Amino acid sequence: MIRETKRGISVAGATLVLLAVAAGPVQATQRSSHSLSSGIGSSATELYYSQDPADSLYRAARRALNQGSYREAARSFRQLGRQYSSSSYVGKSLYWEAYTLYRLGGEEELREARKAVLEQQEKYSGAARSSDSRELAALIDGKLASDYGDAEAAARISERANRGPVGAGGLDAGSRGPEQAGSCPEEDDDVRLAAINALMNMNSERAIPILKKVLERRDACSAQLRKKAVFVITQHRSEDVTDILLDVVKNDPDTEVREAAVFWISQVDSERAVDALEEILRSEDNRTLQEKAIFALSQHDSERAGEILREYARREDVSVGLREKAIFWLSQHGGRENAEFLLDLYGEIDSRELKEKIIFSLSQIGGNAAWLLEIATDESEDIELRKKAIFWAGQTGASLEEFSRLYRTIDNREIKEQLIFAFSQSSSRDAVDVLMDIAKNDPDGGLRKKAIFWLGQSNDPRVAEFLLELINQ
Repeated sequence: MIRETKRGISVAGATLVLLAVAAGPVQATQRSSHSLSSGIGSSATELYYSQDPADSLYRAARRALNQGSYREAARSFRQLGRQYSSSSYVGKSLYWEAYTLYRLGGEEELREARKAVLEQQEKYSGAARSSDSRELAALIDGKLASDYGDAEAAARISERANRGPVGAGGLDAGSRGPEQAGSCPEEDDDVRLAAINALMNMNSERAIPILKKVLERRDACSAQLRKKAVFVITQHRSEDVTDILLDVVKNDPDTEVREAAVFWISQVDSERAVDALEEILRSEDNRTLQEKAIFALSQHDSERAGEILREYARREDVSVGLREKAIFWLSQHGGRENAEFLLDLYGEIDSRELKEKIIFSLSQIGGNAAWLLEIATDESEDIELRKKAIFWAGQTGASLEEFSRLYRTIDNREIKEQLIFAFSQSSSRDAVDVLMDIAKNDPDGGLRKKAIFWLGQSNDPRVAEFLLELINQ
C-alpha cells in the first residue's frame, strides 16, 4: 500500500467531470446552464423548450439537482419520462436521472441508474454526448463492483479499461504498427480513464489482473491509460506491486509512463522497493530515470537507501550532474551521518561543481557554519568556493563577531567584498555599525565605496546622518 509522502507529496485520484450537452429543435430558447454543487460544471449551453408541456417539471428537477437534492431530482426526472413520454426532455432526463441515482449510491439506486443510462444510450443518444453517457456508465459499474462486489460490473470495467481505440481500418490500436500509431482517437479516453479510476476501490484480487493487462499494452494511444494504471496499482496491497512497477520501468516504450513508475516506486514502503531503485540506478542509461531514482531513494527512511545514495555520490564513473543530485538529496534527508559523509567527500574530490554542491548541501543540513568559515579562510581553495562558503555561512547562522574577525585578519580583497555583502544581509544594528566603520576607516577606497553602497540600502535611521557626515568631511 502506498505510504503517506514525507514532504507534502499529496496523493489523490483524478476528479471526473461529466458534461451534459443537449440538442433540440430550432425553436428552443437558450439559457446558460448552472454550475452544479456536486462538482459537475459546464460552460455548455442548456437548451429549454418553452412550448414543451414538460418544461416546468424539467426546470424544477434541474433546480433540485443544482441544490444537491438528489432524491427529489431523481423522482422528478423519472416522473417526466413516465408522464411526458413524447417530450423533447426525455433523453436528457434519463441521463440526469442516472446521474442523481449514482450520487445517491445505494445498490438499488445504482442498478436503477444503470438501467436509465442504458435506455438513454439506446433510445436518445443525441440527448447528451455519447462519451458522457459511457463515462457515467463506467462510474456506475465502478461503484457496483467496488461497493457491492458485482462481478458483472467488474467484468464490464475490465472490458472498458482494456478496449483499444479503433482506427479507420477497424483495427485495435494495440495491433497497429508504429507507423499507424500517430493518430489516436480521443472520444473514448474519458470512458477508459473512468474505468481505470473505478479499479482504485475494487479489491486487489480483481483489480490488479486488470491493471496488469492495461500495463502490458504497448501502443502509443494507451500511454495515458498506462500512466494512470501505474498510479492506481500503487493504491492496492499486493506483494508484487514493486515488481510490476519495475517491469514498467524496464519495458514500457513511453518515457513518461516509465518516469511515473519510478516515482511511485518511491512511495511503496518496502525494502523490495529500495532494491528496485538500486537496480534502476545500476542498469538504466536514461538520465531522467536515474534522477528520479535518486529522488525516490531520498524518500525512503531506510538506512540502506541512504547507503546507496552515499555510494552513488562517491562514484567517479557517473556524471557530475547525477552525483550533484545525490549530494543534494542527501542534504534534504539530513542527519549527522550524511553531514559527516559530505565533509569527508569534500576532501576527496577535485571537481569544483561537486565541491560547490557540498558547500550548499552542508548549509542546508545546519550546524556547519564553522566548517564553512574554515573553507573561506583556506587560501589553497578556489576563490569562488571561498566566497560561496561565506555566503552560505551567513545563511546558516555564522555570527557577526566571526565575520568581523575574519574581515580584520584576511587580506584577500574579493573575500572582504563578500564579507561586506554578508554584513549588508544582516538585520542587526551591529552589522550597520560594522559597515559604517568600514566606510569611514578602511584604507581601501574601493571597499569603503562597497560599504557605503550597502549602507544606502539600509533602513537604519542612523545611516542618513552618517552619510551626511561623510559628505561634509
